[in-house]
Amino acid sequence: MSKQTLTQLEQHELFLTRHIGPDAEQQQQMLNEVGAESLNDLMEQIVPENIRLGRELNVGRSNDEAEGLAYIRQVANKNQVYKSYIGMGYYPTTVPNVILRNVFENPGWYTAYTPYQPEIAQGRLEAILNFQHLSMDLTGLDLASASLLDEATAAAEAMALAKRVSKAKKANIFFVADDVFPQTIDVVKTRAECFGFDVIVGPAHEAVNHELFGALFQYTNKLGQINDHSELFAELKAKKAIVTLAADIMSLVLLKSPAALGADVVFGSAQRFGVPMGYGGPHAAFFATRDAYKRSMPGRIIGVSQDTRGNRALRMAMQTREQHIRREKANSNICTAQVLLANMASFYAVFHGPQGLKTIASRINRLTDILAAGLKSKGINSLNDTWFDTVSFESTDLEAIKARALAAQTNLRYDSDTQFGISLDETTTRDDIVQLFDIILGEGHGLDVDNLDAQVTATASIPASLERDTEILTHPTFNRYHSETEMMRYIKRLENKDLALNHSMISLGSCTMKLNAVAEMLPVSWPEFANMHPFSPLEQAQGYTQLINELSDWLVDITGYDAVCMQPNSGAQGEYAGLLAIQKYHESRGEGHRNVCLIPQSAHGTNPASAQLAGMKVVVTACDKDGNVDLDDLRAKAEELADSLSCIMITYPSTHGVYEETVKEICEIIHQHGGQVYLDGANMNAQVGITSPGFIGADVSHLNLHKTFAIPHGGGGPGMGPIGVKAHLAPFVAGHTLVKPGRESDNNGAVSAAPYGSASILPISYMYIRLLGSKGLKQSTQVAILNANYVTKKLSDHYPVLYTGRNDRVAHECIIDLRPIKESSGVTEMDIAKRLNDYGFHAPTMSFPVAGTLMVEPTESESKVELDRFIEAMINIRKEIAQVEAGEFPADNNPLFNAPHTLEDIMDAEFDSRPYSRELAVFPTDAVKANKFWPTVNRIDDVFGDRNLFCACVPMEAYE
Repeated sequence: MSKQTLTQLEQHELFLTRHIGPDAEQQQQMLNEVGAESLNDLMEQIVPENIRLGRELNVGRSNDEAEGLAYIRQVANKNQVYKSYIGMGYYPTTVPNVILRNVFENPGWYTAYTPYQPEIAQGRLEAILNFQHLSMDLTGLDLASASLLDEATAAAEAMALAKRVSKAKKANIFFVADDVFPQTIDVVKTRAECFGFDVIVGPAHEAVNHELFGALFQYTNKLGQINDHSELFAELKAKKAIVTLAADIMSLVLLKSPAALGADVVFGSAQRFGVPMGYGGPHAAFFATRDAYKRSMPGRIIGVSQDTRGNRALRMAMQTREQHIRREKANSNICTAQVLLANMASFYAVFHGPQGLKTIASRINRLTDILAAGLKSKGINSLNDTWFDTVSFESTDLEAIKARALAAQTNLRYDSDTQFGISLDETTTRDDIVQLFDIILGEGHGLDVDNLDAQVTATASIPASLERDTEILTHPTFNRYHSETEMMRYIKRLENKDLALNHSMISLGSCTMKLNAVAEMLPVSWPEFANMHPFSPLEQAQGYTQLINELSDWLVDITGYDAVCMQPNSGAQGEYAGLLAIQKYHESRGEGHRNVCLIPQSAHGTNPASAQLAGMKVVVTACDKDGNVDLDDLRAKAEELADSLSCIMITYPSTHGVYEETVKEICEIIHQHGGQVYLDGANMNAQVGITSPGFIGADVSHLNLHKTFAIPHGGGGPGMGPIGVKAHLAPFVAGHTLVKPGRESDNNGAVSAAPYGSASILPISYMYIRLLGSKGLKQSTQVAILNANYVTKKLSDHYPVLYTGRNDRVAHECIIDLRPIKESSGVTEMDIAKRLNDYGFHAPTMSFPVAGTLMVEPTESESKVELDRFIEAMINIRKEIAQVEAGEFPADNNPLFNAPHTLEDIMDAEFDSRPYSRELAVFPTDAVKANKFWPTVNRIDDVFGDRNLFCACVPMEAYE
């Protein structure tokens, strides 16, 4: 036997074979099926020649998993994780290990999709409902959302809600107290500029001097002061202003509820409930308001409804507020929540319970009392006379304090040349307080924590009038699971109700549910990435800086752009940020009047919502019968609106799943008339290594790192949406008020609270690119396209495919037209979606971008075996439909109409009255018998849920 060479034995491309589902033999079988000789041949048949790159990517060779992890370990080690007392909305926290292992690091939770199919998402829906209940209990308000992106963007959403609901209709001023966190003020100002609102920042008491539609305050403020603004709030509300309040979630355990103070909207970060700081995110924001404003709330709301058996069932309530339906009339462009992180925060509250949370909060407050008392005894008085966890001080010796702090690897908050602040947290210990005394006073101060604890018998750090006087979290869910055994079982019980990627493929068109490899996920939990404060000095974050710079360079190469801004923390935020850069560019050229955004009929619903959010006027352009942009209509509108044309927003490949032949011409038309081209990056996974937005001719794109670049969806978030831009737009991307690395854009307004958005999940995309390398990235795209065309070919004999491109091919996804089936049988796309649940599959994207269709995207990670299992299910379902068409099954009593089927169904003695067997209902194929997933509820009644809106944990009587 001849020996293999060392080159042949290298493992560099081993990860490629693990990421890509079909092996070489399976790929060839599928190529034969679709009629192509090779992957390159298939690309030539599908991708227009004038947009093919004609070069290889410059990302470099692939790494095997051990090599890649070793490299990123070196990068992580460059981060110096100092003890942080910076606060400002970000705090060290202890993630309970039972939550870390069973939720944060568990693919059953992090690979789940947004719960648009609630019958197979009851577990995460319950966890989100717990989060809403927690938010309502702590704020005292009537209704809470399923989470928003971060505290600062939640503030911007609160401002927008205030304008929508305020009865001071002529007012255009939003007041912001000057003691609100500066990053929040930054984001609010950016959003207000788009809306044309006037923002006044000043001392809180001055709010009543203006005619306002709303005002924003912080509870507690940035210095740590706990202000009782109840009289001020009453005055403002008498003048028809809406009072919005940013609140610290841990302090609310001890403080009077914001609703009792008179606040109309309350929001904040849930980060310190067991979610690592992660250099800024991802973290879930909570958002609560009064029942009267429920129709104006941004984001998602989980509600309690019932299924066809009358059993309680959870679902997303009021879904028509989603921007993919309401488009430019949407309340916001929050197309993603932060579900995984909201779930972590809710489980943290469940695990600790009300008494545990009170103990944690009281201990933080007590340590702060001791710190303040000790310093006061040495002549250093605090600037605030009330506090929960934060105290601010003045010192003429600040440089010496800074030096001692750095020597002790400790970060304090420095507000000026003479002023500093300290925020304590649940990880703070007695020894930490002693060290803080050493830092501030120098050694030899003689202070003893236990002596101070004995001496400080009473403190007014929380005024009696502001102490919480209502019970919190009395619901059984928050009082049952305090042992690790019970908590582990509760989490597992909920996980078992959810279908995620760890069970079967999720073939969602436009959402790209691909493998999130463990080697990509591991670094997110490392303390060097997880425990860094986003406002740490840049010299301490050299690992993050290197990772962000290398990732940016790779994305520049992949996209064909010149620069990348990493700040937007969702795809929709990326759209918003990209459009802002375009507008600022026009303004810099004296063309600020350009405000029209052209959007094709086929566009993602987030596009018109984002354009409206950026202050643009949306003009819709037509599509032809094949779903492509109608060039004649586009050209006519571009000419007609040339003086006011700002940009066009297009998706490529198109939302219909084809490579439009005229995309370069579209770009040229817009540029000829002075506009810019925004190319939606949702379908970037069909471009990488084959073409690129910059090569096509676009000026800016957002990149859904949670789609193309392997960050998992987490049940509806986290997402990450950095933008790539051409050089002329680079000076106009988002900046940050606190962190300035030295770029031309540093002083621009922010779009997210943290300078690099959800930085702690960037290692996932970094590892994805490093492990695949140039060759693997391109092959991933090619196999994704092969898989889509294979599924299309196998299903086309059974279902009509709505759109195809050149040579009757699709790109990475296909749209199955179910409207003829509905006409012939009465079976709807909803029936087919729910029947797929019985076969162990999550349904493809339903009724988007065309009503009455399913959009299928198999991704490169799915093997031929899994694709064939899905194809078998779809063909079987078509046979069941044929039986309805033939009259063998009644239109209102058949396996599709009654889907999904539960254990309760097949245990029902009356099941025999149905015209089909129990076996057909729940075990329709051998593959299902081998790996059965049981939906836990029957089909849910959406109308009942909206007419009887209830968005908290079910009443205690249900547990008796």
